[in-house]
Amino acid sequence: MDQFVRRPAGRPAVPPDRIVAMALRIVDEEGAEALSMRALAERLGSGTATLYRHFGNRAELVAQVVDHTFGLVELDDRELASASWQWSLAVVAHAMFRALGRHGNAARLLAEQIPVGPNAMALRGRCVAVLLKAGFEASLATRAYVTLARYVCGLAIQLNHENGAGGRRNEVSVAALRGVDPARFPAVHSIAEALPVLVEEVFPFGLDPILSGLGDFRDGG
Repeated sequence: MDQFVRRPAGRPAVPPDRIVAMALRIVDEEGAEALSMRALAERLGSGTATLYRHFGNRAELVAQVVDHTFGLVELDDRELASASWQWSLAVVAHAMFRALGRHGNAARLLAEQIPVGPNAMALRGRCVAVLLKAGFEASLATRAYVTLARYVCGLAIQLNHENGAGGRRNEVSVAALRGVDPARFPAVHSIAEALPVLVEEVFPFGLDPILSGLGDFRDGG
């Protein structure tokens, strides 16, 4: 017998971009909690050892998925440079809302860590640069961006929920609100017919006063 036994060929390498894309797909389809190295390896038809060649742990993978999502935000830098700071930030906010809203489960991953990947850093830099140019002091510009980003992220998660399995639960809740006892909850009863208020309606409604309020802070109002 030949003393050198040929070993079976190992599983083929999986490129990092394919790994991240599949991880995002798992999050979209099953939720952020479903993302694990084992589940991802099964989806890719690979072994976890292959994944660990590119990502040291789940946290590193999550960081890449989050940054990939931020890379989906489409902006025109020339357009932003020629506009007022409030208009520019509104454009950025709407672009973020659209991108994150399509991947609301991925937006939930932001709760695990502050995004510091290149796409997130570039987006953060664009917004902070707009604020600094508009006369915001550095610490106020920081708080302004964080407030705006968290507002967008929070509503993007709700949008994803509203358009998915949560839609039916919302219908049940609205029905309960419309059926309240007017004698016991007169204020709630008075607004019941105005419900539901969709997240896509709430987003621009809340964004305008946020931007106006930021201007007041800058001006010392």
